[in-house]
Amino acid sequence: MFGEVNGMMRQLRRITDSRLAAPWKRRHSTAIRDVGQHDAYRDRGALPEPSVCRACRALFAGGRWTWETAPANAAQTTCPACRRIEDRFPAGFLTLSGAFLGEHREEIVNLARNRAELERQAHPLNRVATWEEADGEIRITTTDTHTPRRIAEAIHDAYHGELAFEYLDDDSVIRVRWAR
Repeated sequence: MFGEVNGMMRQLRRITDSRLAAPWKRRHSTAIRDVGQHDAYRDRGALPEPSVCRACRALFAGGRWTWETAPANAAQTTCPACRRIEDRFPAGFLTLSGAFLGEHREEIVNLARNRAELERQAHPLNRVATWEEADGEIRITTTDTHTPRRIAEAIHDAYHGELAFEYLDDDSVIRVRWAR
């Protein structure tokens, strides 16, 4: 049995190492993940269907969250995104900075807000939690790891600059920096 496990671990490391060779791929650890790791904001067990979030009115039905109108008999709950916002515990951090940002602030802010809104419409749990401007930087926190990356990639596609991603070891939190 241990031989099989060791063989599987070597194979997993080879797969992970080959993915690290591609410079456009994000950084991954080659360590075997602890099966016990989990996202505290994921719902434990199945929610009754349909369920509606008390705060944002997102509907959980058919195994997913949507922006559809909730039926009158929907159970009341709080969605994971609203719990993250309430607890002030974001999953994504995006920092925009640089002289170019100061010169083109309005266009960049509009692009960021539009991309965030598209993400929110398509995925109710992917939202901007906070938006702060200080010291020539814009700092955005989000309820997921996809939104900051997608906002930064949209800005990078439009204006180029330097883009950096940093994931925590369990990929539950991302820090993204864009500068130009």
